Amino acid sequence: MKKTSVLAFGLVAATALTSPAKADKLDDIISSGTLRCAVVLDFPPMGARDESNNPIGFDVDYCNDLAKALGVTAEIVETPFPERIPALMSGRVDVGVASTSDTLERAKTVGMTIPYFAFQMAVTANDKSGVKSFEDMKGKVVGATAGTFEAIALEKTVKEWGVGEFRPYQTQADVFLALSQGQIDATVSTSTVAQSNVKGGKFAGISVVGNAPYDIDYVALFTNREEYGLINYLNLFINQQVRTGRYNELYEKWVGGEVPSLSINGVYR
Repeated sequence: MKKTSVLAFGLVAATALTSPAKADKLDDIISSGTLRCAVVLDFPPMGARDESNNPIGFDVDYCNDLAKALGVTAEIVETPFPERIPALMSGRVDVGVASTSDTLERAKTVGMTIPYFAFQMAVTANDKSGVKSFEDMKGKVVGATAGTFEAIALEKTVKEWGVGEFRPYQTQADVFLALSQGQIDATVSTSTVAQSNVKGGKFAGISVVGNAPYDIDYVALFTNREEYGLINYLNLFINQQVRTGRYNELYEKWVGGEVPSLSINGVYR
């Protein structure tokens, strides 16, 4: 090796040794003192607003728990379903705590954690529609919130049936208002959302009529996909929520009933 090459190599090595390590997003959040969480606030009981317009729900509490673990203050950023990932990509939020299905397509854009919640799918129908089961939706006008797991699955089903019509809506509130007014005959949503909207009394003339034969919807926290340090921390946090019983506590508080397992046989233990 020539002397000039040795000298150049030495300068590069010295620079590498003396250059400060680049802080990752986890460090940035801790340093800033604030954790900005994207949360959907028209998706009770996961996210909503109380009579004083304060954010409440499972996802709100989950963000607050995460901020407490980090030793920072939580900032709830209201984010409609279609804007969850754009909010992260534009830098408006640090983490998504927004009931986001862990699809492979989304994972091309953002980094997703292990599941922190699991949804089962239910059919809610207008009482005058004649829909009493999932199969009864065939040939009817149905709708769901655009971009959600259940909307994608339901639209695909309608296309396979070859009859009926699928209508996408911007928010869950829009879906259930359309259902109550008879603009659509039925919808598929998570069982948590279905029961909350039926029992809440805000939307008259609707009932939960059965389950939809779709896979359990496992949802993940998400952040920028290159932030491995933060993703590792989030995975451990979810693990701790389950191990300490906090996950069960929040489920009982906001949903009630049998707590769904977050483990997938042969994959998540």
